[in-house]
Amino acid sequence: MNYLNKKIVVVGLGYVGLPLAVRLSTYFDVIGYDISSSRISALRQYSDKTNEVSKKELKQAKKLSFTNESHDIQNQYIYIVTVPTPVNKMNLPDLSILKAACKVVGKNIKNQSIIIFESTVYPGVTEKICAPIISKESKLVYNKNFYIGYSPERINPGDKKHKVEDIVKVVSGSTDKITKIIGKIYKTIIKAGVFYAKSIEVAETAKAIENAQRDINIAFINEISLLCGKLDISIYDVLDAAKTKWNFLDFHPGLVGGHCIGVDPYYLAHVAKKVKSNAEVILAGRRINDKMANIIFKKIVKLITLKSRVLQIGISFKENVPDIRNSKAAELASMFIKKKYNLDIYDPVVDKDEVLSAYNISLDNPSGKYDCIIITVPHKIIFKDKNFKQFLNKSSIIFDITGNYRNYFTKDKYNYFSL
Repeated sequence: MNYLNKKIVVVGLGYVGLPLAVRLSTYFDVIGYDISSSRISALRQYSDKTNEVSKKELKQAKKLSFTNESHDIQNQYIYIVTVPTPVNKMNLPDLSILKAACKVVGKNIKNQSIIIFESTVYPGVTEKICAPIISKESKLVYNKNFYIGYSPERINPGDKKHKVEDIVKVVSGSTDKITKIIGKIYKTIIKAGVFYAKSIEVAETAKAIENAQRDINIAFINEISLLCGKLDISIYDVLDAAKTKWNFLDFHPGLVGGHCIGVDPYYLAHVAKKVKSNAEVILAGRRINDKMANIIFKKIVKLITLKSRVLQIGISFKENVPDIRNSKAAELASMFIKKKYNLDIYDPVVDKDEVLSAYNISLDNPSGKYDCIIITVPHKIIFKDKNFKQFLNKSSIIFDITGNYRNYFTKDKYNYFSL
């Protein structure tokens, strides 16, 4: 069978699924499926609230259709699952969305279908959890009547330089033949090429450690920034000096949340515990990064009073993206609100209603003078459109978590602080 002339169903149209579906539609007929009717309605109007795909790109995707009706994805040969895999309140893997997607796919596949998973999981999930659900729902035999593969997503939200087609695609299938077929499918759209992992578990583990490694590196720099604070020197001056060596890794301190870096280490820790292995370094990095919001809060409240007018800039988990999942900026804002500080929060990139629903936090437009401005998430559009010096007195405090604007404020001798 020639799978390269078959229609592809992409299940889940978020930060990963939508860019992938658009790119695939340059070669294949594609059905984008998502359970959210509002998401589908918006995409049919060429509107992507994640800002990952432009209106122009959606209009040009002539071979791409959208649906939230499961009967529209029946009897296809290729399914790619890109749904979220978060953690619960106990920081344990929450596979409920992935399992639900497997049930939908299982009910709709046909004989000889291939299901490719891109969702981040811990090693073993694809074959030991997903495949049995699909087999049960479809009443088809795994590796005889249907096949699975794993190709971890590598999307970097907000990054317009490294797009889907520019990032090497790791692939693996449930048989050698299926691995090659999956590779051929992705080769049609991935300019950077395809890497064939030795097994599905190898591919799953490779994805999990990518983000865990980044988490650990940022945790190390966060710890060094706290040390530098005790030494009364700037972490950014230290980094400027250190990165003159060719093999120094250029990481910066800050808040680490979101649906990837702030989550994937817990998936590794979970499987480590299952097989009676250690995850000491992995969890140590997560502990440091998880407490940074509280550390920053304590630093700032030493500089202000309850009567101080405070403006927090940014509440998404990362600059230049509207995603608020697992946002440490929102966690920081909640600390000020809980202690009844006079706080305004400004973020024109996010959806105000989503923020209110998720965190019970209302957003404001900046007005008047502030005693303290906290630069939490430095969206480019914010500082492009507004001169924040107009909201400051000479006695005002700027706490720049990212350090991005240290030269902008210090040259005019404002009361500038950072990590």
